[in-house]
Amino acid sequence: MDEADIDRALARIAHQILERNQGCQDLVLVGIRSRGVPLAHRIADKIGQVERARLPVGSLDITLYRDDLYRRLPQEHKLGRTEIPFSVTDKKVVLVDDVLFTGRTARAALDALIDFGRPRIIWLAVLIDRGQRELPIQADFVGREVPTLHGELVKVLLKEVDGEDRVVIRKENEPKR
Repeated sequence: MDEADIDRALARIAHQILERNQGCQDLVLVGIRSRGVPLAHRIADKIGQVERARLPVGSLDITLYRDDLYRRLPQEHKLGRTEIPFSVTDKKVVLVDDVLFTGRTARAALDALIDFGRPRIIWLAVLIDRGQRELPIQADFVGREVPTLHGELVKVLLKEVDGEDRVVIRKENEPKR
C-alpha cells in the first residue's frame, strides 16, 4: 500500500465506525503503541471532518500485558507511556492497531484497557489483517486483508514514526529496504 491507499483505507474505517455507532456519541479511540497511536489520530481527524467534533484519543502500552513477557530478557522490555486522559467507563472504545496477526496483541490490549474502567463496548480497528490467528479474535473494522505465509513480515511505515507512509511485505530473513 502507498500513501493514497492508506488514506483511503483509514477514511473507509472512519465511515464504518460512524455507521456502526450512528454518529460519534460516546465514542473514544485508543491507539495501541506504537503505530496504532498515529492511526487512531488520523481516524479521529477523518471522523472530525464528517461530524465536526473532536473525538478523544488515547494511547495504550501493552508491554506488561504480553503473554511472551517471560520469554524476553529484561533489557528487551521497552515500556511506553499509556495516556488515556478520559474515562472509558460506559464508552464505546475503538482500539486501533496497524496489523492484526495472531491476536495476541489485541488480547493484551483488551486486558490493559479493562484496567481503566468498564467500556460499554470495545471494537477493534486495524489497517492490515494478515490472518493466521492463534486466538479467537477478529477485527471489527479492517483497512485491507492481506493473506500472508509464515515467514513473511508485514511492516507498516507511517510518516509520524518512519517519515513515510507505506505497507510492505518481506521475508523474515530479507534485508530491510
